[in-house]
Amino acid sequence: MSRKRQRLVPETLGLKRWRERGHTEADPLRGEAVTRSPHSGSARAAVTELVGLFPRGLFEDALPPIALKSQVYSLVPDRTAADRQLRKNLQYGHIKISLPRNAQRGVEHLTLTPFFSLPSIWTQKALQEQGEIRIIQLGFDLDAHGIIFTEDYKNRVLKACDGRSYAGAVQKFLASVLPACGDLSFQQDQMTQTFGFRDTEITQLVNAGVLTVRDAGSWWLAVPGAGRFIKYFVKGRQAVLGMVRKAKYRELLLSELLGRRAPAAVRLGLAYHVHDLIGAQLVDCVSTTSGTLLRLPET
Repeated sequence: MSRKRQRLVPETLGLKRWRERGHTEADPLRGEAVTRSPHSGSARAAVTELVGLFPRGLFEDALPPIALKSQVYSLVPDRTAADRQLRKNLQYGHIKISLPRNAQRGVEHLTLTPFFSLPSIWTQKALQEQGEIRIIQLGFDLDAHGIIFTEDYKNRVLKACDGRSYAGAVQKFLASVLPACGDLSFQQDQMTQTFGFRDTEITQLVNAGVLTVRDAGSWWLAVPGAGRFIKYFVKGRQAVLGMVRKAKYRELLLSELLGRRAPAAVRLGLAYHVHDLIGAQLVDCVSTTSGTLLRLPET
């Protein structure tokens, strides 16, 4: 059967090419009809939608909702535009870049600020003015980046350190360093000379899980307790990939995949992982008369 590879509707999952415009089809992630257009999404709208999929209850609401940059790509067809919009938010101080405390080096994850009442479609100018999100490192893949709303990050960190001996150092960090610096990591001279932190206070930030050692004299921004999320994410990604791999011809209809019972390893939800698989290009999406088909790339 002849099939053409096409991009999924931007509000569902992104693909590599757009060949049809103005076509309406059912969105299996939402159970509704959506209009396909390569410009109908934005990074801000995508992040809002994705953090809504984050299972807060699984972590007893102790973690800020985390989206992945790959997931944003599944909703925003133009990756260059998505990156530009995310950078604009980072410049305006609302996207924070950090590394989970127990993560490996070299990966980013994102923490976002909750603004769920805003319109679903945002222009780049609005993103610049609002500056709501930050980008962080995850640690399991060099291309893995996360996104978190800054206010969510601050609220969860303050809650985690409440009544602890390092609460004062954490509050000082959130009040002085976080708003002023959107870097992925911090240097010792920067922390001590620019922001006035003593070595003992930096040690307290490491103990609190707000910073994690990058190398001698530098630290990554961290999300306290995010190691558990990373563990679930990596296992879940492999489990969902396995579902496609075990299917006939190593391909599976998106609607059929989402309708199946999730394996025990998929703690974050099938939809959460499917956005990642498509945005990270771990599966190809093929438009068929039966709906969108997910297929493992040819090796």
